[in-house]
Amino acid sequence: MRKKIVKKNQSFESINNICKINKITPAIAAILLNRNINTKEKIDAFFDVSLKNIQHPVKLKDIDIAVKRIACAIKKNEKILIFGDYDADGITATVILYEFLKYCKADISYYIPCRITEGYSIKPNHILDAANNNIDLIITVDCGSSDFDAVYEASKNNIDVIITDHHEINGKIPDAFAVINPKQKDCKSGLDYLAGVGVAFYLLIYLRKYLRDNQFWINTPEPNLKNSCDLVSIGTIADIVPVISDNRVITKAGIEILKTGKRTGTEALIKICKIDKKYISSGDIAFKIAPRINASGRIGHANTAVRLLLEKNEHQALKLSLKLDELNTQRKIIENRILVNIIMYIENNPYLLDNKSLVLSNKNWHKGILGIIASRLVEKYYKPVFLISIQNNIGVASGRSIPGFNLYNGLCSCSEYLTGFGGHAMAAGFKINEEKIEVFKEKFEKIVFETTNAKIFEPEILIDYQLSFDDITDKLLYELELLQPFGPEMEEPFFLSKNVKVCFSKKIGESHRYMVLNQPESKMKTKINAIKFNADSDDFKKDFFDEIVFKLSYNYYNNKKSKQIIIDQM
Repeated sequence: MRKKIVKKNQSFESINNICKINKITPAIAAILLNRNINTKEKIDAFFDVSLKNIQHPVKLKDIDIAVKRIACAIKKNEKILIFGDYDADGITATVILYEFLKYCKADISYYIPCRITEGYSIKPNHILDAANNNIDLIITVDCGSSDFDAVYEASKNNIDVIITDHHEINGKIPDAFAVINPKQKDCKSGLDYLAGVGVAFYLLIYLRKYLRDNQFWINTPEPNLKNSCDLVSIGTIADIVPVISDNRVITKAGIEILKTGKRTGTEALIKICKIDKKYISSGDIAFKIAPRINASGRIGHANTAVRLLLEKNEHQALKLSLKLDELNTQRKIIENRILVNIIMYIENNPYLLDNKSLVLSNKNWHKGILGIIASRLVEKYYKPVFLISIQNNIGVASGRSIPGFNLYNGLCSCSEYLTGFGGHAMAAGFKINEEKIEVFKEKFEKIVFETTNAKIFEPEILIDYQLSFDDITDKLLYELELLQPFGPEMEEPFFLSKNVKVCFSKKIGESHRYMVLNQPESKMKTKINAIKFNADSDDFKKDFFDEIVFKLSYNYYNNKKSKQIIIDQM
């Protein structure tokens, strides 16, 4: 779907003032102003990404209760179980918590359910298994905020449960020993932008301090939690949470740790992804590393990814990385097959697009990849999407939304038809009995229709700055890299250039167009490499564009770097 181009116009005076004070290029000044980073103090704070600047965890509700209980379990050698989610956020959270408690010589184990056979989060049967294994304390990561039945079962079996999570909360919370979720209404931390791994990381910061205050580290060096930031960065970027404030600081630190190759498992995965680790970026994590970690939970079992991230042996780490790569390839094949079938179905039933939402179900869909396919459909049709996989008369759904419609709130309004649900504004899931699917569709469509306006269904692409090719200098590229990591609320900037001529063009793969471009009016006769991914047939025919919209970066290949624009629209 073609997007409406909207320019974020900043006054020349404002841009010029920022440039003078901070000695940056006009394009970077405009990008910062567009994100409300508009004073010297804010700009200095934005670029000062030291871990010493992150917020103290003490304001997280229940964190003091949780660390005292965990410290007691360590001291008494009680059996502790970490219960994690099967996505990259939950996997990384499981690993950093496990590593820390293992270092403390705790009696620690972990469990991540199978997405296909067990579904999301902790359930009463998991508690019964834990009881049979004499578990004294369960710590959930990236899940648990809605698991009332499991927490009740745990209390019956004298098992304490500490919930660490970041998902939305619909009213009450389980009666657990402690619930650390910054989205609780009475949590005053202001850390509601954290991913699940971020919440787990803050728990470890406070636990380490508590142990220090109680002389735990007298004979043992304190663990360096900065070394865990590599996994915090992966989980945070993978879960598409805002890359602002503490998230930006921790993620930036994590990317630097990834560059050092300190963790055997991530080092192997970086090699498999063919990333030059010296130049690893948030984009590399989002589009190369995270999908392979997620593939373990989608197609196989998340334990493969956990084992990789804990692995110390290089040979074994390489084998596990190859397994994740293979699973990711399988995921792509299944995803493309289902996506093509859905698009064909919609083309044969065009009336479906008359609705404000798109809710489809099928008994042959692989439920492990519905979220990815829903994202692709949102990109194509630009409306909230839910896909439901039905097995044994039970539907399991995953959905994605567009800015302006809160998917989780929409499910709250339809909860009478659901057997369970959870998620965020932009991504959510639910369970439903098959016979309730049609009435859910009707109610959900009604909710979307009544709570939105026509404007939100018109996709826009926001332009940060208009560039001539002569403006694309090494200084600009260097400063752009300083803005990373990119993500929600710190989106990678889009640029616009006018009157662009194609000097050279060739097809790459099945549908990508590589080009060398210039602007006839360029004083410096600047030429620049460009690529348009998934170009359509019309895109290949043109050799001149009135305007192009693109992202800008260095392309690192064979230890060489060159300026490259990645075209979004032309």
